[in-house]
Amino acid sequence: MSEQITESTADEPEPTPLVHPADGVPEVSVTARQIGAAADQLAGGRGPFAVDAERASGFRYSNRAYLIQIRRAGAGTVLIDPVGAGEDPAALLRPVAEVLDDDEWILHAADQDLACLAEVGMWPKALYDTELAGRLAGFDRVNLAAMVQRLLGLGLAKGHGAADWSKRPLPADWLNYAALDVEVLIELRDAVAAELADQGKTDWAAQEFNHLRITDFATTTRRDRWRRTSGIHKVRDRRGLAAVRELWTVRDRIAARRDIAPGRILPDSAIIAAAVANPTTVEELIALPVFGGPKQRRNAQMWLGALATARDSREPLEAPESNSGPPPPSRWSRRKPEAAARLEAARAALSTVSERVNVPTENLLTPELVRRLCWDWKPPSAEITTVIEEFLAEGGARPWQRELTVPVLGAALGDAAPER
Repeated sequence: MSEQITESTADEPEPTPLVHPADGVPEVSVTARQIGAAADQLAGGRGPFAVDAERASGFRYSNRAYLIQIRRAGAGTVLIDPVGAGEDPAALLRPVAEVLDDDEWILHAADQDLACLAEVGMWPKALYDTELAGRLAGFDRVNLAAMVQRLLGLGLAKGHGAADWSKRPLPADWLNYAALDVEVLIELRDAVAAELADQGKTDWAAQEFNHLRITDFATTTRRDRWRRTSGIHKVRDRRGLAAVRELWTVRDRIAARRDIAPGRILPDSAIIAAAVANPTTVEELIALPVFGGPKQRRNAQMWLGALATARDSREPLEAPESNSGPPPPSRWSRRKPEAAARLEAARAALSTVSERVNVPTENLLTPELVRRLCWDWKPPSAEITTVIEEFLAEGGARPWQRELTVPVLGAALGDAAPER
């Protein structure tokens, strides 16, 4: 995970630097024998496990874990390389996965790591997310360094979370950073849990952690991933959207085959530039930003082929909202003003609740769920709060969220502009 040191403010004491793990940096376990020994070491400890994983986002196509860090009281820290032995990672790590079934996992920003840990056969039976706990506690900064400083008075050294963790051998300072990521995670969990207990939010957190634990991250990705191309709002017509789709698809195929981050094959900005300009010759293509470089010159015919396919395509391009929910709210006032009025009223109501309970509005309800409620709203035949309760429950809102938000949303939507 990528973390930065947070500067002390005038009313905060200087943190005690946490530069090296107390017991030193352990050797990395790579072979089956070493990983089996790491599992035995963890089994000899007690209580929950602090868990973290390092990936190579921005460098590799896959989201796989290239290093896994685990710490447990009485056992210390182990560092595990799930790919270095060249064997099936899930089979290689099975002894560790079995030990991890014994107790709760503690992660910081668990949604970043759970998917890659699941790929190697690891999944928690119980979970505590310290970053999510910090959000529920109303902390203004919830990155690991900020929370460690606030609650434990310690200052973490700058990290290497954004580095290429597929590199081998891993540098010593990277391993030092990785071990520090779990060094005080157990103590942090206890400290933020006490804060939540003082605020009466322990049950809220338990509901959130369980929801996160049972989320199937493999099914939460939007179907038309090409529509997330940065800058796609600049493309105004069907032909241009088809060009984005074809260029994105070709790039994605190459990136997957070579296990390279797609942006390193061709940046999004270049895809958008080509979709808008619609070049038909090599000369027109290489005149565009990025495409004039040596690598893209060599691949010019491939990119031109994708653009030609887009021009010839007769496949219908459905509107984005038909697959992924409502359009961006900036378009609502023109396309559906009554929905815009509902959204404004709903946001104002949720903001009031957010201030009262000191929880960010996006943690009260996901913005997407609020948008869908306001966009799809029809005057109900039943009690308005009953309809909202059922809608939010179907959308995955937890009981604590519904208890706080249904009454205010009922009042807001009841008073907002009616359907014309």
